[in-house]
Amino acid sequence: MRYDCDLHCHTVRSDGNDSPEELIKNAAKAGLKVVAITDHDIQPPLYLETDDGKVDIRVFARQNGIGVVLGYEFSCDTYVDDVHILGYRMNFESPLLKEEVERAKRSKSEAYRELCELLTSKGMPVDYENEILKYTDEEGNIRYRDPDEVQRKHIFELMAQKGYAPTWKDAKIMVRDDPELNVRRKKISPFDAIDLIKTCGGTAVLAHPFLIDEIIQYPDGRNLTRKEYIEKLINHGLDGIEACYPYSKTSYKGPLKDSEIEILVKQEYAGKVKFFTGGSDYHADHKKGVVNPRYLGEGGISIEEFNAIREYML
Repeated sequence: MRYDCDLHCHTVRSDGNDSPEELIKNAAKAGLKVVAITDHDIQPPLYLETDDGKVDIRVFARQNGIGVVLGYEFSCDTYVDDVHILGYRMNFESPLLKEEVERAKRSKSEAYRELCELLTSKGMPVDYENEILKYTDEEGNIRYRDPDEVQRKHIFELMAQKGYAPTWKDAKIMVRDDPELNVRRKKISPFDAIDLIKTCGGTAVLAHPFLIDEIIQYPDGRNLTRKEYIEKLINHGLDGIEACYPYSKTSYKGPLKDSEIEILVKQEYAGKVKFFTGGSDYHADHKKGVVNPRYLGEGGISIEEFNAIREYML
């Protein structure tokens, strides 16, 4: 099935494989009514360059028969994997947000170069310069990335291509679960992310809560349960939680089905947050030959549910 509104999608601006223009057109073709652009650690595009010149992205979406929500996915917490806060309805031209974008870029480029060096030292050669910064796209063309554009998923995809892991998801788990490989880049704290979103006039939503480990272990010996961690975020002003999400196509390690997680999240946090959202976390992975990739609208909410929270999204 496809949901009417997919509020968590990625483009080539971070680690997706559709351009923003392609994402909007593909979502419209798939019959969605609303699609969100929520790239990692970078503002969404406010305008698109088309054959007709520079066009406001919202106008372009309407011309294609679909609504677009603009967002920003903050990668949070240096010591906890997969804590992502989605910021919607923000002032994306805020100097404070631009400062965070630059800080995140610097932290990524340094950490990902180090990860490639560590993989190579452990018998899994990954050449940062000639395989990550310089790469071949799906059409066989040689492309170049700026170091600030590199995402960990680019490294995981290459690991799968080279046979170090069956899929990029397996590569992610391999790196995550190996203390020597799991290079910790300096990430914004989730509390600071929530504060920044609110300062920029936005709405803060916790993405894929069950990708956070059930028991969180900090280097200083502190332990927190996932539930305790989320309660802290709620107490700090978290507005919503992503409830409908395709965990079965991610690195989720638990036994629960996607539908069971959605029910649990809604039962546990009803009345504690203002609303629930949903999204596919679409990356257009089919372009990279990924078997059984996430598709647009695989996670999401109905148009009726969206209209009830429209004021928080637009």
